[in-house]
Amino acid sequence: MKPRVGQTLASTVDETAVIVVRAPDREVKITCGGAEMSDAREKPARSGVPDPGQTDGTLLGKRYADDELGIELLCTKPGQGTLAVDGSPLAVKAAKALPASD
Repeated sequence: MKPRVGQTLASTVDETAVIVVRAPDREVKITCGGAEMSDAREKPARSGVPDPGQTDGTLLGKRYADDELGIELLCTKPGQGTLAVDGSPLAVKAAKALPASD
């Protein structure tokens, strides 16, 4: 799938839903819990359970990103599956440090 900025994706194995904030210019495989995510507008039916090795979970309001791939996802609905792109788990993006006020 080639994700688009603003696209909402839903997991097919748990409750996780994300919005694409930044997308690469190529096809990538976005998974949650080991199963490929699908466009939320298609109202995907849940089928199966998350891969036991990919159940680190997602946190509401957190951004998951891979700067090398140029992808960033915002979690709008948490779940138990791990977000991954092309088989590599996505890390929670760290908050930017604010400048000190003197």
